[in-house]
Amino acid sequence: MDVDSVECLSLPDAASAAAAMDADDVSLARHAHGALLAAAAAARAACSKGGAAVPAVASGVHELLECPVCTNSMYPPIHQCPNGHTLCSTCKARVHNRCPTCRQELGDIRCLALEKVAESLELPCKYFSLGCPEIFPYYSKIKHEAQCMFRPYNCPYAGSECAVVGDIPYLVSHLRDDHKVDMHSGCTFNHRYVKSNPREVENATWMLTVFHCFGQYFCLHFEAFQLGMAPVYMAFLRFMGDDNEARNYSYSLEVGANGRKMVWEGTPRSVRDSHRKVRDSHDGLIIQRNMALFFSGGDRKELKLRITGRIWKEQQTPDGTCTPNLCS
Repeated sequence: MDVDSVECLSLPDAASAAAAMDADDVSLARHAHGALLAAAAAARAACSKGGAAVPAVASGVHELLECPVCTNSMYPPIHQCPNGHTLCSTCKARVHNRCPTCRQELGDIRCLALEKVAESLELPCKYFSLGCPEIFPYYSKIKHEAQCMFRPYNCPYAGSECAVVGDIPYLVSHLRDDHKVDMHSGCTFNHRYVKSNPREVENATWMLTVFHCFGQYFCLHFEAFQLGMAPVYMAFLRFMGDDNEARNYSYSLEVGANGRKMVWEGTPRSVRDSHRKVRDSHDGLIIQRNMALFFSGGDRKELKLRITGRIWKEQQTPDGTCTPNLCS
């Protein structure tokens, strides 16, 4: 159905316009609404049969409800210009009340017909092609998609604002080939971090190492940043998967020298949580600069930290207690 065939009315004019509609207009409007509902039903039927792709009719319905500016799905209030071009409420403010298609002033016209159509629809999750089998009422779909387990992951590399997204195997290849990240197998690690001028906290390089164990991938981060007025170093682990899987694992980090040591134990955070979110929650081993220099020994003018650690999987015994399962 063409977008221009849906006539949307401003609230003050809706009653008078409805009274002026003749029988043919009513029949045409009902026919268009019915066609949209039939398309949605076809989408549900195809999904229930395990179709490999969303049928063209459902795709057409989705395009009808797609904002032409941001390309996101539109939710009430859906606005339109006098010529019938629609856009979402967020973009209405962004385009300074001018239709981006015909440049007419938008005013306060609501597309009530399109909003009613949306209420009647049930559509597949937008991650249908990635394996999600779920179908939702239109207005519930966006909430599911924000948490859908099939949604792609963001690149976990923290040294730059990388916009790459994908599944875990793709991101592992991306980290190795594009970011040149060190890859290691095994659940124990022993890393040495050296920095010639430890006072340059602002320019410290983010370091990332990827470990493969228990058939999963883990990202070990080490970086320097300002915590209030104090420069600190921090190490933490992220799990390349969802949070419910991350809870099955634990890890420890240890740093020390000169007869002293600091130990951290915790659960790795999912890469669904951004690197900055984990860092700002202080969920990891935090080392004050003075302590880091003490561990480095010598004249304290060069950072030389050795961080060791291990990853283990929590395994439940028949009596309900959890014991660590270490990889070989």
